[in-house]
Amino acid sequence: MSEKPKKIRMGDLLIQHSIITEQQLEFALQEQKLSGTKLGRTLIDLGFVEEDKLLELLSQQLGVPFLRLKEFHFQPEITRLLPEITARRYRAIALAETEGELLVGMADPTDIFGFDDIARALGRPITLAVVRESELLESLDMLYRRTDEIVSLAEELGDELEEQAFDLDNFDTEDAEDAPIVRLLHSIFEDAVQVKASDIHIEPDDTVLRIRQRVDGVLQEQVMNEKRIASALVLRLKLMSGLNISEKRLPQDGRFNIKVKNHVVDVRMSTLPTQNGESVVMRLLDNSAGNLDINKIGMRPEMQERFVHSLHQPHGLILVTGPTGSGKTTTLYGALSHLNTAERKIITAEDPVEYQLPRINQCQVQEKIGLDFAKVLRACLRQDPDVLLVGEIRDTITAEIAVRAALTGHLVLSTLHTNDAVSSAMRLIDMGVDGYLVASSVHAVVAQRLVRRICDVCHIEHEPNVQEHALLDQWLGSDQPHGKFFRGKGCSRCNMTGYRGRIGVFEFLELDEAMADALRRNNAADFANAANASEHYVPLNMAALEYAREGVTTLDEVCRVSEIETV
Repeated sequence: MSEKPKKIRMGDLLIQHSIITEQQLEFALQEQKLSGTKLGRTLIDLGFVEEDKLLELLSQQLGVPFLRLKEFHFQPEITRLLPEITARRYRAIALAETEGELLVGMADPTDIFGFDDIARALGRPITLAVVRESELLESLDMLYRRTDEIVSLAEELGDELEEQAFDLDNFDTEDAEDAPIVRLLHSIFEDAVQVKASDIHIEPDDTVLRIRQRVDGVLQEQVMNEKRIASALVLRLKLMSGLNISEKRLPQDGRFNIKVKNHVVDVRMSTLPTQNGESVVMRLLDNSAGNLDINKIGMRPEMQERFVHSLHQPHGLILVTGPTGSGKTTTLYGALSHLNTAERKIITAEDPVEYQLPRINQCQVQEKIGLDFAKVLRACLRQDPDVLLVGEIRDTITAEIAVRAALTGHLVLSTLHTNDAVSSAMRLIDMGVDGYLVASSVHAVVAQRLVRRICDVCHIEHEPNVQEHALLDQWLGSDQPHGKFFRGKGCSRCNMTGYRGRIGVFEFLELDEAMADALRRNNAADFANAANASEHYVPLNMAALEYAREGVTTLDEVCRVSEIETV
């Protein structure tokens, strides 16, 4: 077996190289006693040492390489040789095999006990490399998928249902934690959280059960032959959501919270009766404050500055538009978080309430009992608000109330289902609101889409095809340089898709006098011409193309945002 790592006194080593002072070490040791974390992590968290500097020093002292996992091409079959529980416990990952030895990356290669346990678990000689802990944890989430575990638990549940009658009376929410149905659902949710899925779809088919996850806007499918467990899964989820378990003929909506990896996830659930049983779609909502920060929604700095300026107007209507799943809610909540101060009264009318924010009065629309947007808005206006959020302008009555509220001293934020910013103001007129009211109330419109980012590990240069060249000539001019473009060729880190993560693409339109005049005359063509002539207006397709020229996304994604099919 390979040589054990040398025992290094981390603090003394850092002082010896003048990276930290003795006072900093003493303070870090006191903090370590309170937090229970390793000294190296404590020093990094306190800002006393940069993680890369610490790891490079360890690499030199131990004589082991320092590997950047973001640039590493994994072999999943090698990685899974090390049991996940051992990998997570010791912050380690199996990377490669050469001449009978396994290369293992560790965040703390001085951990002698970890080295021994890893060597025992692998049953062969190992050599070490030092890696960043954040990259290691991200890689573990990506590589240790729950696919096999989900199939195994589905089979176990299917056998259990076959062996005994299915008793509704005993099927309650207090099932034992080791019951197959509980473990199966936990594995499904854990797998979804690991790959940062936004939705989980459970779909019974004629002979199989499909479990699909939407990752970066694209569905990934797992097919199982255990169709008979579908009703048990739906029943359990209905109980968790407080839905009527005896009603299978009508759609139902509910929500619940689930704790996965010490992280509470808010789940919004919808059921739909289909020919083969009830289909379930669950939206996974991350309530962490970082997602609701206006600085993290993805706007370019110059556009964000103008957006924030519009939010500080004393009154007016600000619209956010785009298709379902384009990030409108995130943008609106980012705006609300920015405006959420003790001096402002903020009320929202939503269907449903997706994120719960402190100090903000959030009202759930319930059309079943007659509490629609219009009724909620009328009540909200009697509550002396400074800022109103209308979840969606769906009809003429809601549009008129929102517009009149914007004209009477309120800042109103809302969404509208239109394709771009230019068509949004005219859409209000189409809904029956007078043009002069729209011209006086609408202050700004944000249109947005989400595009997939090129994987930062496998990105390569891309030569545009004939159709893409024609499109670039049309947008940029045939006499203008088009620039370089890139794509992802596919690797284990991006699940062979070539994409990893998403980024928002925005267009921001501030109404000026020329646009307002066109609205008063109900002239769509003049309004579009005035918008396109506006100094700061950049259409969505050009904003997306700029990301492609910067190597952030692909021309395929630009065409998708522009609603143009490529061949």
